[in-house]
Amino acid sequence: MSAPPEAIADRLRALVGQGVDAIDTPALVVDLDAAHRNLQRMAEFAAKHRLRLRPHGKMHKSAEFGRLQLRAGAVGLCAQTVGEAEALAAGGINDLFISNQVLAAPKLRRVAALAHQLKGRGGQLAIAVDSAEGVERLAQAMQLTHAVIDVFVEVDVGQGRCGVAPGEPAVQLARLVAERSSSLRYAGLQAYHGGAQHLRTVAERRAAIARAADLLRHTRQLLSDAGLAPPLVTGAGTGTFAHEAASGLWGELQAGSYLFMDADYLRNERDPAQPPFEPALFVKSQVISVSADRAVCDAGHKSHAIDSGLPAVLALPGQPPLEVVNGGDEHAILLPLHSGGLLPALPALGDTVWLIPGHCDPTVNLHDHLIAVRGGLAQGRVEAVVTVDGRGVW
Repeated sequence: MSAPPEAIADRLRALVGQGVDAIDTPALVVDLDAAHRNLQRMAEFAAKHRLRLRPHGKMHKSAEFGRLQLRAGAVGLCAQTVGEAEALAAGGINDLFISNQVLAAPKLRRVAALAHQLKGRGGQLAIAVDSAEGVERLAQAMQLTHAVIDVFVEVDVGQGRCGVAPGEPAVQLARLVAERSSSLRYAGLQAYHGGAQHLRTVAERRAAIARAADLLRHTRQLLSDAGLAPPLVTGAGTGTFAHEAASGLWGELQAGSYLFMDADYLRNERDPAQPPFEPALFVKSQVISVSADRAVCDAGHKSHAIDSGLPAVLALPGQPPLEVVNGGDEHAILLPLHSGGLLPALPALGDTVWLIPGHCDPTVNLHDHLIAVRGGLAQGRVEAVVTVDGRGVW
């Protein structure tokens, strides 16, 4: 039998104060120094452009990192599931936006209960809708409480996922929300173009947000003409937020990955309009096998998500440049990168290799804890063990 969760948590907490060498592998590690630099750069950008910052909590799923963002000036957090919102609220986050559609009656009862809970401690819950059915079901659930929930009409500005069509359909839905003012408060528009975040060139991302802005501008004008001017437009992500900011249409940014970053974001052409962000999330792994042409480490698919590609290897002084190829659930195969026709040496058995996950959000969701290190990955010490409060899909 495996060790009970309490024993695992105790073993991890015993790491606090120890050096990084004490961290067993594979483990999800946060470089706190890099994360704090990312945090400060994003906070300064939002303040400079007089924009609200509501980072997406689905990235770290941790009330502790959420509180860190609030202390840096964030107005609240986004969550993508009811369970994430509940977990963040349980950790003391009082201003939350479920930036997704919720239709199931049991989940909507939980939404109503969470709105009631947050109201009781001076907070506020918001949610997105994109259908008349969604509005009706939400209004019915909110009859269970005297709390009023903020409602953002989600508009599809190019993502091709959720969202009502721009223009008149959005006006009709906003009118329906406004008519339920006893329990629903029309708060504005959700306009997030997720598909633009990982377009590789700056020009591609700028063009995608320019098209989104045109759709949004037209929709806002129709809403204003109907007496339904949106109090706020929220959206934007780590790959494009400078373009939403420059448009003058968005009033709130939802970027989340900037805090940890990942290999896929790092593959994007850097946008000089945005502050630079560093990788701060790593999977610590150990080389467990070496052959003539490859090394193998102990961090496979159970340790890092591969929906956005395989992880990159952090280049450290004295280590050969490596790339990762698929090794399966428990392994990652490390191949040397050729340079000048020469074959670099492979790492040795027992060496530590730090992997930068391809996609930070689902990678975090694979782990119960984040091990937070201060002082760098080479000589740092464990400062905290942070629970992934909102892990899972619920």
